[in-house]
Amino acid sequence: MSRSNRREAGRRRLAMRLPEIRKLIMEARDPWQLELFEAYQIAVEAREALRGQSSHAHQVREYNETCSEIEQDLIRTMSEPSRGQISNG
Repeated sequence: MSRSNRREAGRRRLAMRLPEIRKLIMEARDPWQLELFEAYQIAVEAREALRGQSSHAHQVREYNETCSEIEQDLIRTMSEPSRGQISNG
């Protein structure tokens, strides 16, 4: 999956997971936000590749934590007026 496809997949996945900030996620254009979307998608892909393999249960938990941390970071930063709001001018 290309970098831009991974970013957009992460964006859509996060928009579904975080409906309270869905509009902000879908409108996000800042490079730091795009990096978070990509990181989220990478973590989800890695988690899904390992899921169901009991020998990798610890890694699956780590990827779950990473996904949760990214979600919380987005909620926190996109809720800040200086970071999350779209400027009108």
